[in-house]
Amino acid sequence: MTAHRLDTAQLRVLGCLIEKQRTTPDAYPLSLNSLRLACNQATNRDPVLDLGEPEVREAVQRLSQIGWVRLASGPGSRAAKYRQLFEESLGLDPAETAVLGLLFLRGPQTAAELKARSERLHAFDSSDDVADTLQRLEARELAQLLPRRPGQREERWTHLLTDDSPGEEPAAAGTAPASLEQRLASIEERLDALERGVVDFPS
Repeated sequence: MTAHRLDTAQLRVLGCLIEKQRTTPDAYPLSLNSLRLACNQATNRDPVLDLGEPEVREAVQRLSQIGWVRLASGPGSRAAKYRQLFEESLGLDPAETAVLGLLFLRGPQTAAELKARSERLHAFDSSDDVADTLQRLEARELAQLLPRRPGQREERWTHLLTDDSPGEEPAAAGTAPASLEQRLASIEERLDALERGVVDFPS
């Protein structure tokens, strides 16, 4: 468990440092410009952001203050470079760090999605291995299982390092109108039911 809560830019910076440490070790630690480019990637990011250098610098400074990032420029380096100390600070193992990094970068995901997307970060043997990792994170109050929403076939997991609601709680009946995402999920569920009915209809 940690008392620190991060905003969107800080989560993206931390997730990128975790990712690039494992996927491009030759280019790690990251300069501020490389970190900005990583934060604004159009692939493997949800949502896609457009952070400016001041926002990335401010996020790095905040993460440095809480001890999760530090300056790591070598002798003769022309640019300031940064590395993450997140896993060391919290005593995480490589599997736990990889899962949290993916949740920081892509938001709530199923164990199967995390397994498929983690290949370059950590080699999990199976989705059950991912589930075991998520349960360890849940025990430390770093992740939680979200309620299944209409139209979803599998439960999704989220991290707990932000005060922002993940927006996954189903709306209580009669309290608020359904969101567009909820309405689309409901339509998809009804279409699935209709398709099953067509298949089962006697010829």
